[in-house]
Amino acid sequence: MKHTPHTVVLPFYGYAAIALLAATILLACSTGAMTGHYFQPHVLAITHAMALGWGTMIILGASHQLIPVLIEGRLYSNTLAMLCFVLAAMGIPLLVYGFYVFDLGWPAKAGGILINVAVSLYVVNVVLSVQKSGKESIQAVFVLTAACWLLLTTGVGLLLLYNFTDPFLSRDSLAFLSLHMHLGVIGWFLLLVAGVGSRLVPMFLLSKYSNTSQLWWMYALINGGLLLFVFLFVRFPESGWHKIAILPLAMALLIFGVYCFRVYQSRIRKRVDGQMRLSILSILMAFLPLFIIAVISIGSAVVGNSPVLPLVYGFAIFFGWLTSIILGMTFKTLPFIVWSKVYEHQAGLKKTPQPADLFSHRLFRLMALTYLAGFLLFATGLAWKNIIVLNFSAPLLVTAAFCYNLNVFKLVFHGRHHQ
Repeated sequence: MKHTPHTVVLPFYGYAAIALLAATILLACSTGAMTGHYFQPHVLAITHAMALGWGTMIILGASHQLIPVLIEGRLYSNTLAMLCFVLAAMGIPLLVYGFYVFDLGWPAKAGGILINVAVSLYVVNVVLSVQKSGKESIQAVFVLTAACWLLLTTGVGLLLLYNFTDPFLSRDSLAFLSLHMHLGVIGWFLLLVAGVGSRLVPMFLLSKYSNTSQLWWMYALINGGLLLFVFLFVRFPESGWHKIAILPLAMALLIFGVYCFRVYQSRIRKRVDGQMRLSILSILMAFLPLFIIAVISIGSAVVGNSPVLPLVYGFAIFFGWLTSIILGMTFKTLPFIVWSKVYEHQAGLKKTPQPADLFSHRLFRLMALTYLAGFLLFATGLAWKNIIVLNFSAPLLVTAAFCYNLNVFKLVFHGRHHQ
């Protein structure tokens, strides 16, 4: 088994870091839009910057590194991985710009096409890597299935983009936004995070706990819940029955929580560092969107639909659960990638630093504190529709993103000064 070259993986991390900073700056400049309806140009732009530029790009980079570990073999093609990066890196800004100025003409459509081609190359690379290795772990099945859901998500997104300007679907694009979003959030992000997390959390906590049966149940419940959601959404669009899908998803999250708790109990490494504490917190934060969905369902039945709660829901997913796990896991995976690049061939020959020595822990703590404070305050400001709280908390999120960038690029450029 051979690691994927750092030249393939590091660009994804660097791009994602810049995308996070750009998204938080856009958020700070658009607080006024956050007190209105969720279907607004700036809200759409920020959502796609977070979902694609931040979450998807860093997961693509990390998975190119992790796939060889999961299948105990090489990545099929480093060239496909680099093409995936280049096409996605060009497509995402075009799409985000199109949403921000709400010009859904050729730049936005070109961006959507480039993103779909990039994702298609990623899916092909994953499929051929698994096929070539001949070894399928449960985690590899999670990654492969999540990649297919991602391709479906971006494909539906491209159809909706064209439907905005040249309507050909049975309903307008706004009616399908919930379907598009949840295909990505559940099928791509949740499935992949659960699968990869079931391997990384035991590895980083030095735990031998494993329960394949629990993982298969989790896999079945996430995919079954999403398929149920899609069927009910398409078949009974006005009924609201698709919200029933929250039940199997909640069960899957409970199983994942129990799995991680067992891992934590049986860990050899008793001291848990800040990176893992933030990652463990993200497991708890995964339940927050489900709670908000329950509140939305009950509230709409009692007092009618609220335009505020969907914004809080989306914010809890992209700036809460997803961001918290990435902030923590970045500084568990990226230092090892950089260490392998610079020091692996020197190990045993002379004294070398540990991976954890390659980034600033002081910056990490400042990032974690400003992020958690900014997230809690901004979510509160959204719920109260309080522009003062939003304007106060948004700079905290920008500060957290800036600290993250400083630490990431400290790692990315580490090898240049030690070669």
